[in-house]
Parts: sequence; C-alpha cells; structure tokens
Amino acid sequence: MRCKTLIFILLAFTPFIIKAQYNIKSDTISTFMFQVTYAYQFPGQDTKTLYNNNNSIGGSIYYKTEGNWLFAFNGNFISGNSVKVTREEVFGDILDNNGEIITGDGIFGSYALFERGAHFQVKVGKIFPVLSPNPNCGFFVQGGVGYLWNRLRTEFGSYASPPPALAGDYPYGYDRMRGGFAWSGEIGYLFLSNSRVLNFSLSLEFTQAYTKSLRQWDFNLMEKDTNSYIDQYVGIRAAIYIPTYKRKPADYYYY
Repeated sequence: MRCKTLIFILLAFTPFIIKAQYNIKSDTISTFMFQVTYAYQFPGQDTKTLYNNNNSIGGSIYYKTEGNWLFAFNGNFISGNSVKVTREEVFGDILDNNGEIITGDGIFGSYALFERGAHFQVKVGKIFPVLSPNPNCGFFVQGGVGYLWNRLRTEFGSYASPPPALAGDYPYGYDRMRGGFAWSGEIGYLFLSNSRVLNFSLSLEFTQAYTKSLRQWDFNLMEKDTNSYIDQYVGIRAAIYIPTYKRKPADYYYY
C-alpha cells in the first residue's frame, strides 16, 4: 500500500519536476531566486537634517514568472557611520561646558553617534528583455511598499559604569527613533547568465517614508515628539542572485 502511494505521489509531481528543467537560452522560465544586495544611499528631505550618506545591506526572496514578472519580499538594514546632528543637539543639558559626558566613574566618556535602521517591503516588477543574452533578463522596473525606521545610535568607549543620564532606558529618549509606511521605485538592469553562474543587477533606487516618532518621550523637547517627517533615500544598488531552476542537460546519452 505504501509503495502504491509513493508511486502515485511521484507520478503526480512528475510534470512539475520536468517543468523545472529549462533551457534558459530559449525558454522564458519561472523560478525562485535568492538575492543578496548592497546600496550606497544619499539622504533627502528630513533625513538629511540628521544623517549623512549610508550603507544598506540586505536580501530578498524573488519569484520570477514565465511572463517576466517579479514578485519579492525584501529586507534591508541601514547603517551610517556619521551624522549631521551635533552632540549638543542630541544630548542638550546632560553635556558639560566642554561638550563631554561624565560617566558613573566621574570621568569623561568617549562616545560617537551613528545611524541605524531597517526597511522591509514587498515588491513587484517587470523585466524587459532588451540587450540581454536570453529572454529572461534585461532592463527592469519595480516598485515596493512596506515599513521603514531609523534612529541615532550612541556608542561609548569602555568604562566601568555608564553615564547615569544614559543608563537603563534613558537612551531611548535621545535616539529620535521614527518609522512609518514607505514606498520605493527602482529601475536598472538584471543579468542572468546562460550558465547560471553569473547573475547580478545594478539599479537606481528611490525610497520615501512617512514617519513619526516611535518614542513616548523626547528629552530635548521634554515631551513626546508629535511631528510628522518625510524620510527619503536615493541609492545605487547592486545585487547578486542565486536562481533555483534546473538546466536541461546540454548533451543526451544513450545506453
């Protein structure tokens, strides 16, 4: 009985197994693809009042249809090594006259400010097979909707005791964390090689988010920040892809 059940399952899925083998040079294929991506981004609107240029690193799960439509779930982490906002603007009255913070040990604590954030979205796109080695790649456009947040991260040098004003949950009152609905648009070129070895894309991306403070209290305002913000990022994005389709064998052997 078990043998008959196994044979039935194999026969039921045989068409899908056969269909998963393609000749990418001539067939327009459907396949899942895993993507690893990096972007160098430039801030705009309210984002540029706080942050400088940043890096965006992440990945996606793509599904490409036989009609050259793209569907994806994408997540990217935002990391910036410098900010525009000054220490005085961030920490205000907890700094001494020299702009320093006194630690719990009674000494000056070294610290630096960075940008951190994340962007998650679902995306839909379309490939136009122009100037491409096969009908599965070429120029593409895609758009996405999702959620974006960003914040200031404070990193201190080594010390035995943290500054009392920044211990426990107090840092949340200074990090200006905000988030909200975001949309994006992207245009670029996607290359899928005939050998399945080299697969990459290069694109120009625009992201805009409508954000509000995610903190209940802002120590600089001495109240909750109720303002609305527009966070923008324009970036140059590069990605590599790992497709999951199976190639048809180039040669046939008879025994």
